[in-house]
Amino acid sequence: MKLQFYKYQGTGNDFIMIDNRTLFFPKTDVKLINKLCDRRFGIGADGLILLEPSENEDFTMVYYNADGNEGSMCGNGGRCLVAFANQLGIIKNETTFDAVDGLHYATIKNGIVSLKMIDVNEIEGSDSHSFLNTGSPHHISFCDTISNINVKELGAKIRYGSPYFEAGTNVNFAEQVAKNSFKVRTYERGVEDETLACGTGVTAVAIAANKTNKTTANHIKIEVLGGNLEVSFDKKGDNYTNVFLTGPAQFVFEGKISI
Repeated sequence: MKLQFYKYQGTGNDFIMIDNRTLFFPKTDVKLINKLCDRRFGIGADGLILLEPSENEDFTMVYYNADGNEGSMCGNGGRCLVAFANQLGIIKNETTFDAVDGLHYATIKNGIVSLKMIDVNEIEGSDSHSFLNTGSPHHISFCDTISNINVKELGAKIRYGSPYFEAGTNVNFAEQVAKNSFKVRTYERGVEDETLACGTGVTAVAIAANKTNKTTANHIKIEVLGGNLEVSFDKKGDNYTNVFLTGPAQFVFEGKISI
């Protein structure tokens, strides 16, 4: 069987997109999804995303990590899926779609996708780190010079360690470079390595930076290895609402592969 696929990337976070509106794709085949995401034996990607029908919205997002297992929400993946839906002609300049963590509103204009993330009202913290869920769980450590960090080694240690253990967490290392600007590097669970960007991760960093008084800004610029993203939000007490992740989402190529 020949599988038609599309490849997208958002600040270096790359995804295999499949139009699964006819529900033909073998969703429980973990080995197949893992192989398709393999950078040597498959197409190569940080994750695979199925665009599926929705009863009440424009479409449904189903996200799989590179290890082949269904994952939690992926911010850059969601932004890329909006661009894919636009390419397919399903949507024009705005959309609301279903995802594992609920409904998401988004706009697309000139290749820039702004995606509304879930509200955040629970943020755990200590002197060493913050922890919050922005659709996926994120551990955040603010550091002086993140370029010196072995992200894969230290990230894996935190990801599997106390108090996260089997469920695990994504791990972000953040460095403040200006009043409302940060650099971020992320170890992603499911990829089990550093990625060039992580949408839910930079969203978590922006909110944690505000919560810990590193910035009073509610529009924050984030530099990742693959480019630049922006996070904006409204804050009322400990509640963060109207959270938007904004950045480029680009079509890379399309093709067919035997499965």
